[in-house]
Amino acid sequence: MTTAAGTRTKRLAPVAKRTIGGLVVVLVLLAMFFGTKIVPADSSLAQSSSGKFVAAEYGKSQFPKQQAYIKKHAVSVAVLEAAIAKDPAAAAKKYGKSSDGATYVIPIEFTGVVGQIPDAGFTPMTVQGLPQGTAIGLQLGPAITGTDLRDVTGNIHLGDFENQIQFQDAGSAINDQLKKQVLTKVDSTQLTGKTIAVKGAFTLVNPQQWNVTPASITVEG
Repeated sequence: MTTAAGTRTKRLAPVAKRTIGGLVVVLVLLAMFFGTKIVPADSSLAQSSSGKFVAAEYGKSQFPKQQAYIKKHAVSVAVLEAAIAKDPAAAAKKYGKSSDGATYVIPIEFTGVVGQIPDAGFTPMTVQGLPQGTAIGLQLGPAITGTDLRDVTGNIHLGDFENQIQFQDAGSAINDQLKKQVLTKVDSTQLTGKTIAVKGAFTLVNPQQWNVTPASITVEG
């Protein structure tokens, strides 16, 4: 004979229900926390007006900031050359910024005569005051490579972005704005033989070869 007590459904005590419910809430909150990337309010990513990273939008807003920094902090060829001749590593740390702790990007300014512009790579520049054996090359397009403009301030870091792809896209977007805002306005394809004043940036790798990415160009003659 089956009794009513034997068939009655067992139910959790109120205390047990509250304990389990609390654990579920904690687990959900932990999942939300570890699944969310916290971006500082002043980070490069957070500055996108759309609230999300859009490379073209980022480049358009960031390029003037990089350009302004270079114009303010650019060191002259004469000063930089003397410092490099004395101690390249010390010169790089004094005048440049590093985003990786190993290489330094230096803002620079100079006036020189534009050489023959190659299909790709750096255009040779004739700059007075440089010692024999030291050369300056200038990126004039059509392709602009590297991340000198992105890294020159030392304030843009991988941690500002969701991933490495966005970080690289940020550098490319800044370079794209260089082409749109500077190189097309001076018609960089027609500069051979002309004297130009340049403010730009380069990574000091070879003390005898400074490959510069411009941030501004003024045609003087």
